[in-house]
Parts: sequence; structure tokens; C-alpha cells
Amino acid sequence: METALLVVGSGPAGVAAAQAYRENGGRGRVVVVTPEAHRPYWRPPLSKDFLRGEVGIDDIALQPDEFYTENDIEVLTGTTVSGLDPDRHEVRTGDGETIVYDSLVLATGAAPVPLPAPGGERVPTLRSMADAEALQGWAAGASSALVMGGGFIGCEAAASLAARGVATTVVAPDAVPQDRRLGPDAGRRLAGILEQAGVRYVGGAHVESVSGAPGEGMAAVLDAGVTVDVDLVLAATGVTPRTDLAADAGLAMRSERIAVDASMRTSAPDVYAAGDVASAVNATAGRPISTEHWQDAEDQGRVAGAVAAGADAQWDAVPGFWTEIAGATVKYSAWGDGHADAIAVHHDDGGLTVWYVDGSGVVVGVLTHNCDDDYERGGELIAQGSAAPVSARS
Repeated sequence: METALLVVGSGPAGVAAAQAYRENGGRGRVVVVTPEAHRPYWRPPLSKDFLRGEVGIDDIALQPDEFYTENDIEVLTGTTVSGLDPDRHEVRTGDGETIVYDSLVLATGAAPVPLPAPGGERVPTLRSMADAEALQGWAAGASSALVMGGGFIGCEAAASLAARGVATTVVAPDAVPQDRRLGPDAGRRLAGILEQAGVRYVGGAHVESVSGAPGEGMAAVLDAGVTVDVDLVLAATGVTPRTDLAADAGLAMRSERIAVDASMRTSAPDVYAAGDVASAVNATAGRPISTEHWQDAEDQGRVAGAVAAGADAQWDAVPGFWTEIAGATVKYSAWGDGHADAIAVHHDDGGLTVWYVDGSGVVVGVLTHNCDDDYERGGELIAQGSAAPVSARS
């Protein structure tokens, strides 16, 4: 049976594409293909309340089961896609089946980067439900853990492990979490949140090697020559886009991602890409922007599905997301391609706003902790290309 819309990937970009296709009058068979055993779910809770054991798989479903029935969307779980022929409008699945499509959305997401050190292949990562379930099991029997990486996933997971009663240390190259990306004020605020959660942060350190295995005891050798013995080591060392399928099919690439325009069209007819795997032109910014946030993936997926159904749509939102670390909410919105200065405003109520500006003083990003009004205002200033508020410049 020919498929009107085939979506490869079951994250927020993929599900949003299928939903938007139906909402914009798309007819015919709609199929979402995923290699995972579970129906589509939210990934952010995996490092937070799911890891803490506060919610289960049913609580973090992207959509209830009836959504797929009501919208006539098929979800093929446990199904991999091994090849794409854009000229013939077909894909090959891992079990040898050929699926012919009218329109295709590639929402294949990203894969976690293994710890780049000898023994790193033994160190667990956290990206999928299977990863989270395994980590839950190991954490249940652990009294100590070492998290490699001070990004948001690393901080979230470390705080969640500490909440489970596991003595947890974060090791990262930056003096404070994400110092080089977010600036020292934001880094110090993140470090303070970790400290309040009972997490120890060790900056300026790298892992030279790891031995042992989860559940059996592990040892990490740091570049200072110190060996740290723990029950569990977790690698939160970033992700890499899953672009093999598109690259092997000859689709145009940009910055190691699939090149798409503001309507999520790739270089191949009737093929779209959205989410982590895409380097999409943002209509407001007027240039390609790469993101790794679920909200942007959902926004891009909705554009792809709408355009596949024949509607006019463009991705024009300023990229942004929020994270919850031990009950503290930090929000961040930015174009993501750098800044000249990070201007911190410490509020009397303990809140923090960091304005990121370019060389002309134009706002290109904002980070807030307990300052939602500044976050909303920041998104507007970024979109407008406006200067930083007077309060930030005084």
C-alpha cells in the first residue's frame, strides 16, 4: 500500500509532522516508523522525574493512544530504515520491506556521543527509554556515581541521581557548568543549583580512562592522575545528528546536518527534515540555525507536516527551551551561533537574567532563572534584533 506521508523518527518533530499533516487536510495513509519498542514519548523526563522514579512510560507519552486512532496514524515500532531512494520515492526497512511514499519527513534525531576515552564504550549514556530504564536499575543499587559532562542533560541527571540518595559528582572541562557557552554568571548559578541538590561539581577536569562496568563497580582516571572509584559512571558528552540515511541517499548537507529551507524542504523532491538532524533556515534570522531542543523540533515538524499537506508554512520562531534541575527552572533562548558579551543582571528577589549580545549590542540570546518576564521579553528582542534593555547596560 502506498503511503501518503512517511515519517522516519518518533520524537516531537516526527509526531508533530504527522499531526500537522492531518490538521492541514492531508489525506491517505500516514505512517510513523521508529526503531524503539515504545510508542512516541517525551525524552526530557528521562533525566528528570522518570530517572527519579516519579513517573512511568505512560505518563510521558507524546500523545495518548487514542490520538493515533482518531487521526488515522500508524506507528510501526521496532522498525529500522536501512536505505532511502529519493528518485523512486521509497525507503527500505531493516527487515527488507519497501515502503513507497508521496512525502517523506526525516526526523531521525541524534545519537549520544560515547565518552571519548579508553573504556568509554562501557560507560552508559542517556538518550532513549532503554537507556533510562537501564540507568534506573543501576542507580537502585548504587551509592555513588560520576557524571561526565556539565551540559543540561548531565546536570539534570546528576541532580536526579542525588535525589535518589546516590552521592553524585559531575566532572567537566569548564570551571563552572557551561562557562564557555553561557558565561561565568550563568555557570555559577548552575553550580549553585547543583550544590543545593547535593551534587559535587569538579571543573577543569577530563577523563583519561574508565574501567569496570555498571552494576559491578567502575573507576575513572582523571587527567590530574586521580582515580575515582564509584558504582556508576554516566557519559553526558553531547550528541551527534543521525544523518547517515540522508547522506547515503545523496541529500545536500550543511554543518553535518541535512540542509533544509525555512519550509523544511531538503534538496530532494517531497523529502523534508526536521529536528536535531536538520540545519534549517530560520525565516526571522535569515540564515541556517541548528538546534537540539524539543520545542524547536516540534515547531519544525509542524512546518514540515503542514507543507507536505500543501499549506504554506515557515520556521520563524526564536529557538528556546527550559530545563528543570532539582526543582529550579532555567530558561534559555538564543540563535545559538555565538555572542560577543554576556551581561548578567542579578535581581533583588534572587533571580538572574543574562543578556547575550553581539558586537553591536544587539540581543542574540537570553537566559533566566526565576525571571519569566525577561525570558518572554528576550524572545521578542532577539526576533526584532533590538539592543539590550537599559537595565542590562547601566
